Amino acid sequence: MPSYRAPLRDMRFQLEEVLGIESLRNLPGFADAGGDLVAAVLGESAKIAEEVLLPLNQSGDREGCRFADGVVTTPAGFRAAFRTFAEGGWIGLSGDPDYGAQGLPYVLATAVSEMMISANMAFSTYPGLIAGAIEAISRHGSAAQKRTYLPRLFKGEWGGTMNLTEPHCGTDLGLLRTRAEPRADGSYAITGTKIFISAGEHDLTDNIIHLVLARIAGAPAGTRGISLFIVPKYLVNGDGTLGARNGVACGSIEHKMGLRASATCVMNYEDATGFLIGEANRGMRAMFTMMNAARIGVGLQGLALSEIAYQNAAAYARERRQGRALTGPAFPDQPADPIIVHPDVRRMLMTMRAFTEGGRALLLRTALAIDLAHKDADAEARRDAEDYAALLTPVVKATLTDLGFESVNLGLQCFGGAGYIRETGMEQFVRDARITQIYEGTSGIQALDLVGRKLPAHTGRYLRQFFHPLDRFLQDEMANPALKEFVSPLARAFARLQQVTAWIGEEGLKDPEQAGAAAADYLRLFGLVALGHAWAGMAKVAAERLASGTAEAPFYTAKLATARFFMAKMLPDTAALQARITAGAAPVMALAAEAF
Repeated sequence: MPSYRAPLRDMRFQLEEVLGIESLRNLPGFADAGGDLVAAVLGESAKIAEEVLLPLNQSGDREGCRFADGVVTTPAGFRAAFRTFAEGGWIGLSGDPDYGAQGLPYVLATAVSEMMISANMAFSTYPGLIAGAIEAISRHGSAAQKRTYLPRLFKGEWGGTMNLTEPHCGTDLGLLRTRAEPRADGSYAITGTKIFISAGEHDLTDNIIHLVLARIAGAPAGTRGISLFIVPKYLVNGDGTLGARNGVACGSIEHKMGLRASATCVMNYEDATGFLIGEANRGMRAMFTMMNAARIGVGLQGLALSEIAYQNAAAYARERRQGRALTGPAFPDQPADPIIVHPDVRRMLMTMRAFTEGGRALLLRTALAIDLAHKDADAEARRDAEDYAALLTPVVKATLTDLGFESVNLGLQCFGGAGYIRETGMEQFVRDARITQIYEGTSGIQALDLVGRKLPAHTGRYLRQFFHPLDRFLQDEMANPALKEFVSPLARAFARLQQVTAWIGEEGLKDPEQAGAAAADYLRLFGLVALGHAWAGMAKVAAERLASGTAEAPFYTAKLATARFFMAKMLPDTAALQARITAGAAPVMALAAEAF
């Protein structure tokens, strides 16, 4: 069975030393987020991840979910683990205390979620969907809806889902056919079929609160006519108890490449009772509240799987003996040297490590921006933080899932043939990671969102929230001799990003296919620069700690070594990406459709 130890020291480094969350104690939820509380929360959640969830990961994958007569049964041990998780208050860690949650910072809850995903990604989808439902109801629900649903969602007594996709439409939600017929009592009759619904049916909670996109009779065509509805599995009585079974049922579950312990359902709605959430015909706005939170969560999945894959690959490389070091036997008294002596194995491990630690820094910085967007006392600061989070959401989702999948593949490669065998667990990480590049909007959709929506938004206002702080950092640190080896390559990569941003702006106005053909490479380039900025920031902190003297010199020395690797071996990919972008759309669009 794979092993896992929560990276608590690195998480505290990010939260306390890089982000400095203790300096934010004046904000709601941050007052108690000092070192002792952070350490306690991270430590306790690490125990849940390592001792409760990890042992169920491989067995859950082997057993999978079972479906019979409309009922989904999760793998052995999942129900008890979910109760332990829910009763520990982990679902409501960063939620509104007015509804029974703990009100801690979202950035701290994000670090907790990483551990749970690393230990058991399939299990984590169930509380993850609950969190999405909580976010939508909190932001768009009425006072009565919040009172009815939020306390029980926070406690884990009820589950949650988001129902978007239909058999004939995925990303293009304007084509959806699910109907909502108004009733005299103010409710709606919901009829239609939804597919690929994660956690749509299971045995972990007493009720499941479905958030369903549907079109009210007579509504405009396209996305302008879509509304969002709360459709409970069991109707809720006025006193909060469960009433009659609603007209919603699971028709089947999918048999998937990975995430086998996470139920992916076909959901059938037949005159099911639904309740409008938010305004009629404004459902996409409410659903994007869930979707954007989910996209950050999926980026976190790519990062979390990379962490556990790296840990196991590094352990295997230290133990597995094969061949000799190129400079001569490292262990002459042994028949062979451990494979970690080989440069190519080191290359793979360093790539995994540089991505994982850099990705953690980038994601937690984005999570902190979400906190600030909700809690900062200054309206302009809230807007700036919201702009940053909006811009980085597609970057985080696509970059951390694309590079995360590449990372777990490298982890498997370190194992060689043993990685291809089920017992080591590496092949499961590869299978589980693959979906992250697809659901909640494929990497290609994220790229189009970045280029087509985020770059031009508010005449480039979103973009300034990334470009200006990065430019200030470079200007401030360019003359710092301790950081020259990190700042100089970052400055070159940033210049490339600025140049291709201008190129896309100019060429895309002339021909939208130029922007479309460039989008994926542009997002990758943007992501590498964002990771480079994160690494330069970490290098600054590490260099300062070493200069001032510290008992943890090995930790900070390793940070600088990993930062050097990223700058020398990964960030230069931005040059090739720039060349590919400026080659234009012609090579992409040259063949006629019938020639494929």
